[in-house]
Amino acid sequence: MAAMSEVAPDEVLDLAALPGGRRAALEAVLMVIDQPISAAELAEALDLDAAEVAADLEALAAEYAEADRGFALRSINGGWRIYSRGDLAPVVEKFLLDGQQAKLTQASLETLAVIAYRQPVSRARISAVRGVNVDGVVRTLLTRGLITEVGEDGEGGATLYGTTTFFLQRMGLSSLDELPPLAPYLPPAHVIDELIEQGHG
Repeated sequence: MAAMSEVAPDEVLDLAALPGGRRAALEAVLMVIDQPISAAELAEALDLDAAEVAADLEALAAEYAEADRGFALRSINGGWRIYSRGDLAPVVEKFLLDGQQAKLTQASLETLAVIAYRQPVSRARISAVRGVNVDGVVRTLLTRGLITEVGEDGEGGATLYGTTTFFLQRMGLSSLDELPPLAPYLPPAHVIDELIEQGHG
């Protein structure tokens, strides 16, 4: 397996040189966003031509539809995002209902603990505490109904997450005040910010 390389925020990537090229790069970004994004925003983030990105998104949407994939790429109010297909809703609902009974992985439990004790908290801060990318785990916890979006960071506009009433019910708690006193063992906020700045988030 190839080692992951760190990329500076201002470094220009040669997307054409990557396997799958520009469209694969767009797909990769679309898989990790948690809210719709416009073609212009994608183009700016990846240093691409906005018209080319818009054309690529339309082509990908048509490609997915023609191939009868389990997901669709849709534009709603100018924002693009990958969604599960509407006609497969019964399958998704069955998975979600059954999935509530499945045990959480260690990674999910650790991430849930960070959110519970540091909420409201962004993905970057969660990653800084755990030292790994948490995108997939956060999506799982959202799907399980254990966490939810509770707002945006006033500085960078990052989505903030917190636990839900369902989380309290599953934990047998009536409020967050009943959580065991583990917060002192987590890094304080200023240490987390330093980790993010150092590139560990």
